[in-house]
Amino acid sequence: MKIAIIPARGGSKRIPKKNIKLFCGKPIIGYAITTAISSGLFDKVVVSTDCFEIAEIAKQFGAEVPFMRDPALADDFAPTREVVQDALNFFEQTQNIDYICCIYPTTPFINPEQLINSFDMLNQSNKKNACFSATEFHYSPYRGFTQTENGLELLFPQHVSNRSQDLQKAYHDAGQFYWYKTINDKEIKKVIDSSDALIHILPHYLVHDIDTQDDWVRAELYYKAMKQN
Repeated sequence: MKIAIIPARGGSKRIPKKNIKLFCGKPIIGYAITTAISSGLFDKVVVSTDCFEIAEIAKQFGAEVPFMRDPALADDFAPTREVVQDALNFFEQTQNIDYICCIYPTTPFINPEQLINSFDMLNQSNKKNACFSATEFHYSPYRGFTQTENGLELLFPQHVSNRSQDLQKAYHDAGQFYWYKTINDKEIKKVIDSSDALIHILPHYLVHDIDTQDDWVRAELYYKAMKQN
């Protein structure tokens, strides 16, 4: 069995009610739910939340909310993997879960094709147990520097003479989805710094962090432009 878990707590601070705020006229969590359902990958699409308002909106878009999340897992410091583990433990009491995919609720640019392709990557791998979305840095981090009391300090001084095209490509977490193969291991592990994970590379235009009101406005403008074209 494959299930999607969408973690959506109610206590967002920087953008109040962020997970159900209207994005281009639709509660933003609705994009993640409808994409997961339309992918045809999942036996269940589940929202993990501590908020009854979020639960009701999630159900309207077709998600299941079979339990309310413990408030201890809904504060600013609760790791996402513990929330996913909590959901996995709930379902494992009665059902055998082979794959679980965590999809963040504020991902309006997510699409079924990316979910399907990333699942195929993991399913076909005999050595890896996780796969998550990533994208290449816009600018090489090897050119980065910090400002100190003594002036500028290069982060990677060993590359100061290298041409940018000769520097190794570097990637970062795209913050959209995280697949876990749970056939043999029921423990959700941190995957970003793991040798046990694959990355599914997304193009830049599909990756938008939405953490502030400014992020929100820019993402809406970009989304509208994409739809017009």
